[in-house]
Amino acid sequence: MGLRSAQWYAGQDRNAYIHRAWMRRGVPGDAFEGRPQIAIADTASDLTPCNAHLREVAASVRDGVYEAGGIPLELPVVSLGETQMRPTAMLWRNMAAMATEEMLRANPIDGVVLLGGCDKTIPALLMAAASVDLPAVVVPGGPMLTGTFRGRPLGCGTDVWRLSEEVRAGTLSQEQFTRSESAMIRSRGHCNTMGTASTMALLAEALGTVVPGVAGTPAPDSRLLEAAHGTGRLAVDMVAADRRPGALLTKASFHNAIVALAAIGGSTNAVVHLLAIAGRLGIDLTLDDFDRIGSRVPVLVDLLPAGRFLMEDFHRAGGLLAVLREVRDLLDPGALTVTGRPLVDHLDDAPIWDTEVIRTRSRPLVAEGGIAVLRGNLAPDGAVIKPAAASPHLLRHRGRAVVFDSIEDFHARIDDPDLDVDADSVLVLRGCGPKGYPGMPEVSNMPLPKKLLEQGVRDMVRVCDGRMSGTAYGTVVLHVAPEAAAGGPLAVVRTGDVISLDVEARRIDVEVPADELADRTPNNATVAGFAAPRRGWERLYVDHVLQADAGADLDFLVGSSGSEVSRESH
Repeated sequence: MGLRSAQWYAGQDRNAYIHRAWMRRGVPGDAFEGRPQIAIADTASDLTPCNAHLREVAASVRDGVYEAGGIPLELPVVSLGETQMRPTAMLWRNMAAMATEEMLRANPIDGVVLLGGCDKTIPALLMAAASVDLPAVVVPGGPMLTGTFRGRPLGCGTDVWRLSEEVRAGTLSQEQFTRSESAMIRSRGHCNTMGTASTMALLAEALGTVVPGVAGTPAPDSRLLEAAHGTGRLAVDMVAADRRPGALLTKASFHNAIVALAAIGGSTNAVVHLLAIAGRLGIDLTLDDFDRIGSRVPVLVDLLPAGRFLMEDFHRAGGLLAVLREVRDLLDPGALTVTGRPLVDHLDDAPIWDTEVIRTRSRPLVAEGGIAVLRGNLAPDGAVIKPAAASPHLLRHRGRAVVFDSIEDFHARIDDPDLDVDADSVLVLRGCGPKGYPGMPEVSNMPLPKKLLEQGVRDMVRVCDGRMSGTAYGTVVLHVAPEAAAGGPLAVVRTGDVISLDVEARRIDVEVPADELADRTPNNATVAGFAAPRRGWERLYVDHVLQADAGADLDFLVGSSGSEVSRESH
């Protein structure tokens, strides 16, 4: 089979001349004669600080592509900085995926190396690669090194939530909190906790889209550049073998990713991202698959926010392959990787070097800690909870709802000393789903009322149609579907209603008779809090976004369009 890029470069007519001439600029003539054109889709950006170092990683990929006989072509793509973008980076994940897909399809390339790190970048890149279906391989940017403050390690994200609550509780001064800021981010790289960035990098490897053993390599580690160089060489081989995402990413691949998600104690955000990637491939993946496959898998990684250690420790202890070796019997042996070999073939030489960081199967951190999927009259289409990050005594709970109509309403009232709330209350926040915010912000792990913090309370049951950061913790029911803005029951819950949570029974209910619940209408404050954009991407998003249980992709982006471009540009 000929190279796709030959459709641009081969021949002697005027159009081929134009395509070659404008790309020469010092490139030898044989660059257009049978040499695979490999795009390096790079999400480096100074406004995405976790990805800023990817320019250096791209240079190593470039060297590897050249060494293998290919032609590397750097392709900057939309970059999403989790910590900087308002109202939420999730609003633009689908746009980044769509833009990357179209650029890969529109250009004369035969394969692509995908460089991502921060939370939404790897999911967006994989959604794009799945839709265009050219040979593709991921190089994750890697986590930052461990910072310390007052003699103890800092987990970025997780310790932001912890320290900020200590300030509100009066046990940490504002001065000390500010001093910790410069110690939190020690080096280049993404979050060093098992947040969404680390989770999605590891799951990209579990899916088979990363060279086995690479995900989790710290960003400043020279071995990341070595791996990037090797990945550049591999990309050329993948084109020769016609090894495409459509053949590699199967239901078996997603089975393995769900097992990995549970075993590493990964972020709940991975549920939305895996559903979206599967949707681009036409794979029938549902919320129920996460519960069926992963909910009984033991958590083996003792890492913040569910445990004690950080990603630098995880890599030192053996990394993902060591974890997967412990649960090898739960994996689907038929799932392939970018190497052309099954994932399980890479597990034979994957020992655990530190059994405190990565536990053995016989001594798990949590016996059954995977994502649990809840249903009930409060979440007819499902909601999720991460038991490993929750308080065991709250996994079965019944309490009076304290309802907030928007995140602004929450911030205005949560520390009011007259707020009628106690430790048994259930905090309910709505208007934070895909349509309602828009874009599902990471607000579900609501800060606790100051007066309860001062009493020593450190966790409460919280319910929301938004998301929470993968670095967060607590007994939080999130991704409630349908969301309030889509007519879900969350829109009509009232303060004082009793909410019951039973994780073992997989239930989340509001104790209101069905006929009464059906007769209720949302109050004016709730409706006023829903997004109502008039133009631009936000309008397109709100009009077409799917619910969390379907991956929050846009309805017209589900499925693959392939790599064919039918018409010439001149």
